[in-house]
Amino acid sequence: MLVLWPLSPAVAQEIGLLAGYLLDADVDQETYSWDLEYVHALGEHGAVSLAWLNEGHFDNDHRDGQTVQFWLRERVFDPRLVLSAGIGPYFYYNTARASEGASYSDDHGWGGVLSASAKWYGRHRWYYEMRVQRIIANASFDTTALLAGVGYQLERPASPGPVTDPTDVADKTTGRELTVYVGQTIVNSFNSELGLARAIEYRQGISPHVDWSVAWLHEGDARLVRRNGILAELWLVRDFLEKRVALSAGAGMYIAIDQYRSDQMGEEGDETVAAVVTASGSYRFGRHWLTRVSWNRIVTDYNRDTDAILIGLGYRF
Repeated sequence: MLVLWPLSPAVAQEIGLLAGYLLDADVDQETYSWDLEYVHALGEHGAVSLAWLNEGHFDNDHRDGQTVQFWLRERVFDPRLVLSAGIGPYFYYNTARASEGASYSDDHGWGGVLSASAKWYGRHRWYYEMRVQRIIANASFDTTALLAGVGYQLERPASPGPVTDPTDVADKTTGRELTVYVGQTIVNSFNSELGLARAIEYRQGISPHVDWSVAWLHEGDARLVRRNGILAELWLVRDFLEKRVALSAGAGMYIAIDQYRSDQMGEEGDETVAAVVTASGSYRFGRHWLTRVSWNRIVTDYNRDTDAILIGLGYRF
């Protein structure tokens, strides 16, 4: 299971979105890919990134997951042009055709990612990127992607190009927050069954860039899943834009009751313990109020992984 890495004091100076073409040479198939990424500088020539990678839809495999990459980078020809090479681990979730019995299985495993990137840093904190990315997964399939995208620097650079020395802060990013959510549950099957999700969450800051939270989540009736329970997570968090916007990445445990598991799967008991990985962003308006969007990936051991995508209204006190 992917956990939170102890990055340096801030989560990121850059947020980027890439998309493009993906090839699985083993089965001669192609599809799309996209990558949502945070980047944190480690001096002039280094960086670390945390990303959610989606590898599109092949005929028998729908794979995505989280990556962490460590980058070596160098400015060439112009301070605004940066070439980089990255390497790191990849924890994936693959909805695959089952070999027998059930129509699909939720396969989990580890792989590696290798990347080569070129970035051009323009005006007003925006940058543009081209990337070649190779995924190697011994227990699954290997892919090669050609991606292009755009990103935004969360801190204003002192000179053209990337931020190399992130600003630290002493205050906690998060005080105490209570948020009520509604949204959509999507089962990670080939039919992507849907349910009405709702949740309520309490969140509190531990340090300037670490939060903890506890929440109740009801995933609704998504045909294959009728599940609700308690989420507990630890978060890496960073605010920017004069503290109005906060981004965070969390991981933790989900203790739940799944009525479908006992009623339809023939198993004794309906209790389950799963993992959860979440990407979240909030916008603070006024002194006390905020709105938050969270994408929760529920990771099970009985082929019932889901995405719970939630939007909520919160109160800071």
